[in-house]
Amino acid sequence: MANSQRSYDAIVIGSGPNGLAAAVRLAQAGKSVAVYEAEATIGGGARSGELTLPGFVHDICSAVHPMAISSPFFRTLPLDRFGLRWIQPEAPLAHPFDDGTAAVLVRSLDESAGQFGEDVDAVRSLINPLANSWEQLADAILAPPRIPRHPFALAHFGLNALRSATKLARSKFKTVRARAVFAGMAAHSMLPLEQTLSGAFGLLMWTTCHSVGWPLAAGGSQSLSNALADLLRSLGGEIFTEHRVESFAELPPARAVLCDVTPRQFLQIAGEKINERERRIFENYRYGPGVFKVDWALDGPVPWNAAECAHAGTVHIGGTLEEIAESERSPSQGRIVERPFVLLAQPSLFDSTRAPAGKHTAWAYCHVPNGCGVDMLERIENQVERFASGFRKRILARSVMTPSDMEAHNANLAGGDIGGGSVEMSQFFLRPSAKLYSTSLPGIFLCSSSTPPGPGVHGMCGYFAAQRALRRCFS
Repeated sequence: MANSQRSYDAIVIGSGPNGLAAAVRLAQAGKSVAVYEAEATIGGGARSGELTLPGFVHDICSAVHPMAISSPFFRTLPLDRFGLRWIQPEAPLAHPFDDGTAAVLVRSLDESAGQFGEDVDAVRSLINPLANSWEQLADAILAPPRIPRHPFALAHFGLNALRSATKLARSKFKTVRARAVFAGMAAHSMLPLEQTLSGAFGLLMWTTCHSVGWPLAAGGSQSLSNALADLLRSLGGEIFTEHRVESFAELPPARAVLCDVTPRQFLQIAGEKINERERRIFENYRYGPGVFKVDWALDGPVPWNAAECAHAGTVHIGGTLEEIAESERSPSQGRIVERPFVLLAQPSLFDSTRAPAGKHTAWAYCHVPNGCGVDMLERIENQVERFASGFRKRILARSVMTPSDMEAHNANLAGGDIGGGSVEMSQFFLRPSAKLYSTSLPGIFLCSSSTPPGPGVHGMCGYFAAQRALRRCFS
């Protein structure tokens, strides 16, 4: 339990990647920092646990981390000294098709592009400029709105980023396979693929396959959180778990408070202190689709019909662009589809610590309307079985999380939304308001994925919020 008699320079509410990043940055600046976490385990969206059977380690939310390895802040931190080790699967992604084949993206763009027949040159010309300038591009994208430091690196991206995924795919590619792979990438936006900005996510996700890969944290995503926490402690920071903050009044004295929470939780904590205008803005903040998630303990690897899928850490299950677009359109319309687009990770193929010898784990989810209570288990397993005949026979145990279960594990996942709010154009750049990290309460800041640059395990929301707090409260 926290020492209520002590004062701190700064307090951080929430120990997700953004909260820990904010705390680390403040501690680097020589500030005394305390982190308050409601749950028994730190990590927020980057936690792991034995959800099914003893010895089977599952990631509770995030599992694959192209944004973490791309993070301009995380890249500066000595996280390897605190136990973090990245594992790069041979192939970042596989996308199976009904004919028993699959598109498999490896780190080599040339090798990957060669699978797309008459689209080989189109894939190269679209992705290669982005992959070659990824570090500069990530510096611009993983930041709040500002004058870009690398305008030329952004030029090729900007020409296409504001287009919808469906228009971009159909204008650039002729083959069913290339269009389908791009649709699966764009579906990470959790937007309808006909909507502006969905194309940007498709570009970014495909680019990271060839620029930095889609790595797994050895031992589970908890390893990233633990490394950040141990680094913070080495800098003098403190972390208090099982301490849910329900009001700012209960906190010890501090010059700055940074909140790794979404607007909904912030309103609950702020109570009557927040002004009416900001209250209305936060009350009107829109959350995106929820997720329905399944973790499996397996008696063997997933028996993919296309054997090459076993080389990939992540598998996109959804067939064609048209099928994926229908699936991603349905949550915004309050509908459920029989064939949902499923994102599946199979970490135990590359990390033997995740399961007992000879056994395996798999992790998957699909998008559903926010707060949806429909049981999607059979639909998800049908989709896996469609491309991996005999999959169900290998299931030893399963853990199912509905959107409400996701929110119970982490209050930031409002209605099962893993993105901290919809990334639609109207609230992507200025989220959750034009003040970004600042609030109407002096010395109190937001640092969650509800602030720029938005969702993803990259810590940059926390970093930039901490930078603002250092300028406003300590200069």
